[in-house]
Amino acid sequence: MLYSKFHVFFLSQGGSSVMVTALDLQSFILRARVLKLYRQGLKIAHRAPPHSRGELKQSIRQEMEKNSECKDKQKIRYLISEGLERIKQLDEMLDMQGH
Repeated sequence: MLYSKFHVFFLSQGGSSVMVTALDLQSFILRARVLKLYRQGLKIAHRAPPHSRGELKQSIRQEMEKNSECKDKQKIRYLISEGLERIKQLDEMLDMQGH
């Protein structure tokens, strides 16, 4: 049931209504973890050599966009753990290269 997961609010702004959805606590926490993962990935990508930095950032963005419609919380947790592992590997590789 959709209403058990989300609460929908309508706010009036200058004569027009805006629909706002409020996430349940678990969804809110998962969203925060996904955003943190994205920021970590971009931060580590910034350490990459300049010639590959843009491509790496684009790859991270594409990966996030590819999974942006996922609503399955278990799959989201799995994707977060996979992302963390990939970021760790990238960080270690950049450390070994002296970046």
